[in-house]
Amino acid sequence: MKVALGADSAGYQMKEKIKAHLAERGIETVDVGAYSAESSHYPEFAYKLATNVAEKNVDFGILICGTGIGMSIAANKVKGVRASVCSEHFSTRYTRLHNDANVLCLGARVIGEGLALELVDIFLDTEAEGGRHALRVDMIRDIENGTYKA
Repeated sequence: MKVALGADSAGYQMKEKIKAHLAERGIETVDVGAYSAESSHYPEFAYKLATNVAEKNVDFGILICGTGIGMSIAANKVKGVRASVCSEHFSTRYTRLHNDANVLCLGARVIGEGLALELVDIFLDTEAEGGRHALRVDMIRDIENGTYKA
């Protein structure tokens, strides 16, 4: 498994903790920045990471900003990306099970590092359920491609 990591200045410290945690698990990472806690712009990192996910250079992505919301909005603009902001166990599990999300967005000002590591593990260890949910993910792709017929 290969996971891209990205964060702005607000998420930098949490990104570094997640990177170390994934290394302990033997998971390869690609760090798209930020590389310090100096002020930075989240859309830059969201775009770099989402492009890596969409082009299948990595299996998953994890983005961290203050709330996770800005990263999610920016990442979801890239075709093929399904980014979800999560801050608790249930939604994190179901964004993989039902939505086959490929990018997890976290808020460094919303959750602590311990919970963030738990959510990362849940996200990466949960397989998409498929079945009727795969049909719905296909419908999302159709919307994205402009081919959805209501």
